[in-house]
Amino acid sequence: MTYTHLLVAIDMAEDCHLVIERASALASACQARLSLVHVVEPMAMAFGGDVPMDLSALQQQQIDQARERMDGFAARHPQLKRDDCHLVFGQPRQEIHRLARELPCDLIVTGSHGRHGLALLLGSTSNDLLHAAPCDVLAVHLKKD
Repeated sequence: MTYTHLLVAIDMAEDCHLVIERASALASACQARLSLVHVVEPMAMAFGGDVPMDLSALQQQQIDQARERMDGFAARHPQLKRDDCHLVFGQPRQEIHRLARELPCDLIVTGSHGRHGLALLLGSTSNDLLHAAPCDVLAVHLKKD
């Protein structure tokens, strides 16, 4: 099977460059299109959803910073076209799956630190992406710090 459109889901940590490089090599080998996505989570989610204060200014600052970082990632990887870099707002699994269906993509690529035990229970986006994914998912193994 040959892939035609890869969606690279990143959290914009420094080790995401390796994920983009691996996905880019695969896209090149398949002559596939390459798209990038980062999901900005609502700040209220971090506080359990019930926050007694207005976080809109902080949330906008977070989005602006994410946009700057996304531009930096795109500049460092010239194979990524600006129109193929997506910054979305919401819950990561839902937004990545939604975008994969919309584009349409046949492979989602993400990084994985191979967490287990309590670290995995506390949340792993790459593991979460596997469930109900609209296409194949490839996890690039990242070394633990």
